[in-house]
Amino acid sequence: MAHIIFMGSPQFAVPTLEALARDHTILAVFTQPDKPAGRGQQLTAVPAKQWAVDHGVAVHQPKSFRKEPQAIDVLRELNPEVIVVAAYGLILPQAVLDVPPLGCLNVHGSILPRHRGAAPITSAILTGDTETGITIMKMDAGLDTGPMLSVAREAIRPDDTTASLSERLSHLGAQLMADTLPKYLSGEIVPQPQPAEGATYSPKIDKADAQIAWSRPAIEIERQVRAYTPWPGTQTMWNGQMVKILKAQMIEGKTDGEIGRVVKLNAGSIGVVTGEGVLVLKEIQLAGRKALQAEDFVRGQPKFMGAVLGQRDGETE
Repeated sequence: MAHIIFMGSPQFAVPTLEALARDHTILAVFTQPDKPAGRGQQLTAVPAKQWAVDHGVAVHQPKSFRKEPQAIDVLRELNPEVIVVAAYGLILPQAVLDVPPLGCLNVHGSILPRHRGAAPITSAILTGDTETGITIMKMDAGLDTGPMLSVAREAIRPDDTTASLSERLSHLGAQLMADTLPKYLSGEIVPQPQPAEGATYSPKIDKADAQIAWSRPAIEIERQVRAYTPWPGTQTMWNGQMVKILKAQMIEGKTDGEIGRVVKLNAGSIGVVTGEGVLVLKEIQLAGRKALQAEDFVRGQPKFMGAVLGQRDGETE
């Protein structure tokens, strides 16, 4: 049994926290500050905080360790043997990494060194990977460059979104950490350097990434739709309004027609001409409205058929 400080924020972190709490002592949970949520934008606890509150575990929510050095003093006073991190969302300065004698272990959502960085699960879908997984690593001053303790692999399904893949990886990571930590504590597992080849970087996602460029191949846009579910979503302009594309599927083959044009396909399905192939629209949502199947959307918005998407006010179709 180890005395642990846990650092994590979203739902991805909760299964690991639960798994550790079964066999170890959680001294405290460090998590991001409450965030505005819902239509009323009321401050809401992130999932890891909610778990801690429900289980009577102390919670600390610094906005930044560099700007709030007193948070590092709290860490030192708690005197953890090891810190476990899962999707925390804050950078840990060297002063934090130096607190626990056994270091800081991170549950990273990829097979390192591929997809280092802030959004490894999203990046794996965007790049068309067929497999990803979890790496348990010992953190160092670099960005996901520390030595590895263990790896578990997970296939990426053709219809996976970031939401669905994150759900599976969160449980895979929890099990891997539960299996790895005792072996690390006993010295059975010794961290090994990451492979020298194959490193890639997954940047932080921005709202601007949601916009569709219809000149790109349909396969890339389909990946974009899946990768940006649930956030930031994937959207395009139509008739001066923002339209979210919630589900879509690509069709290979030569494309006839203007790029961005909405066309009717066989069996009544709705497609959009792209730079390469056609993207079949499955589920659409007009800003401020409920999500609809594409065929139902067109029945209510007949001018959508034949329109050129991606154009703003003042542009012609």
